Amino acid sequence: MNEENSNSENMGLSRQAKICLASFTIGSSSLTFPIIFQIITFADFLWKDFWLALLMIHFVAVNGGFNAIYVHQRDSYRIAVRAGNLGIVFALAFLVSYYSSKWSHFGWYMMALSFFHWSEYLTTALTNPRSLTLESFLLDHSREYKIAAAASCVEFFIENLIFPRMKQFTMISLLGAFLTIGGEALRKASMFTAATNFNHHIQHTKQDGHVLVTRGVYNLFRHPSYVGWYLWSIGTQLMLCNPVCLVGYAVVSWRFFNDRIYDEEIYLLNFFGEEYLDYQRRVPTGIPFVYGYNHQL
Repeated sequence: MNEENSNSENMGLSRQAKICLASFTIGSSSLTFPIIFQIITFADFLWKDFWLALLMIHFVAVNGGFNAIYVHQRDSYRIAVRAGNLGIVFALAFLVSYYSSKWSHFGWYMMALSFFHWSEYLTTALTNPRSLTLESFLLDHSREYKIAAAASCVEFFIENLIFPRMKQFTMISLLGAFLTIGGEALRKASMFTAATNFNHHIQHTKQDGHVLVTRGVYNLFRHPSYVGWYLWSIGTQLMLCNPVCLVGYAVVSWRFFNDRIYDEEIYLLNFFGEEYLDYQRRVPTGIPFVYGYNHQL
């Protein structure tokens, strides 16, 4: 998002970033279990019988470690639990995509979803630590966001049960994966480029050090993180071959970003005046038929 604020702090690997990175790594390390087990035993059938039990042991061990952190520091515990369990979801999704051709695309989706939420926090910790809160995981983004995620899963399950062949259009799923990865990369590039000028919330007042970022991906789009998230959301539904949610996501996301960009640009024009007006003329928003706020209307 071209969500900017005035906090400025040297970039670096903060304590929160270290906890987030380490916890996700520990949680997702379970994805190595099946490969190692197969190499050692050469018994694929045996792994398929016991992999869930091993993962449950791993889950208990990881969360036991998080509980030990809680004794010393509650804030670190909250970060570790979220990042670690997102890592576990990522690992389980990897296993689903690795072992089940019928559910592989759903595994891709859950990998993308868990990675997105984890990377939002980590990137914020690296680029703008002063704005960092537990909300930076975006796990509690909104009720509508949760409903949309649930709807995409429900549609996939129902259609996979009734029309399993419609979930096996590999080229469509690969296109969706490409859009998802591209959208994720664009969003994170925008966060690193804007650095301390990026914030997950629209800023209503201009703070000290708040500058207009126009370089890098911001030279291509006025709101590259919104473009990235829009591509990511559409890509996930293509990946799942979800026709209903694909249309729903495209329409609802477009309306959300259209309204948000309009509101945000009112403040940006107040903050930067002619500088932002010139930027508006030169650079598009990046989302089709979204034009932002036009002060001349």
